[in-house]
Amino acid sequence: MARRLLIRLTMAKVRETENQLSPNRITRRGALIGATALPFAGAARAQGNSAGKFPDRPIKLIIPWAAGGPADAGFRILAESVSQKLGQPVVVENKGGAAGVLGALALQDAKPDGYTICQMHMGMLRQPLLNPQLKYDPIKDLTYILQITGFVMGVVVRTEAPWKTLPELLAYAKANPGKLNWGTLGAGSTQHLAMERLGMAQGLSWTHAPYRGTADTLRALMGGEIDFASESSGWAPMVMAGKLRLLAVFTAERAKRFPDVPTVRELGLEVAVDSPGGLVGPKGMDPAVVKILADAFRAAAQEPRHVEFLDNMNQPLLLLDGSAYRDEMAKTMERERELLRKLNLLPPA
Repeated sequence: MARRLLIRLTMAKVRETENQLSPNRITRRGALIGATALPFAGAARAQGNSAGKFPDRPIKLIIPWAAGGPADAGFRILAESVSQKLGQPVVVENKGGAAGVLGALALQDAKPDGYTICQMHMGMLRQPLLNPQLKYDPIKDLTYILQITGFVMGVVVRTEAPWKTLPELLAYAKANPGKLNWGTLGAGSTQHLAMERLGMAQGLSWTHAPYRGTADTLRALMGGEIDFASESSGWAPMVMAGKLRLLAVFTAERAKRFPDVPTVRELGLEVAVDSPGGLVGPKGMDPAVVKILADAFRAAAQEPRHVEFLDNMNQPLLLLDGSAYRDEMAKTMERERELLRKLNLLPPA
């Protein structure tokens, strides 16, 4: 037994000596371990790079109206769908008031990284013309991502109101100057200007009451605070339910769901209004990020749930890429400037 123990100790000593004299053996082993680890290291680097891809955190979507109106509801549907497509939450933040420009103002202070975007509407284009205190340029200081839809606007009254047609309402206003109060989602909004054009053409005197959003306007109408509203199609469910009466629509064609309701133009009043809306971000966004957002929202806009919502709200789908959207808005802004000048609504130069 002592002999076997001596032999084992001697062999252990020999192996120890071989290891000390053959560093290449350790090097080969280390190389083998390193080679095995290379795929995992590459995967780690790839994972690190993917974390820097857009988006890797929640996106804030500003809706510049109070919650509950048609713009809010439609964009919430889009936000839910885009969240699933991009794998990150699209968090809606309502910023109602100030004629819908709070979103545009928020974009002026936001990083152009795609994580703060906003619903675009005509008020954001028009308000800088009306208010010199607004120091943003709606063409140069925004990144246009995607035009998505338009809005059907019309004149609605409570069902118990005495006016069955728009001419009857206008005739009453002419016979009773200053008596009627009417509401829109804000001073300088498309709905406001459309109705003012009618009033000026007829020589009418009445009182406009601006609200924070369509939902607030319609609540005021149902509560008797105002006599009628010039509003976008948030009124559709209440008209269908018999709570409101739709007198006329401002679109060039009759609304599909209300084929018996005439257009304002059909009634001999030369006012036709198209009000496209979409998605914008801060100035200077990376075109690659813009494309990711545009592709996701374009796909979401064409999904059945959103299309059904548009049909229910009588809103057409008007998809237009960001660059073309921007070009159209630049042309529209000049037309708006001329309209405001004719209506004597432009502030002194």
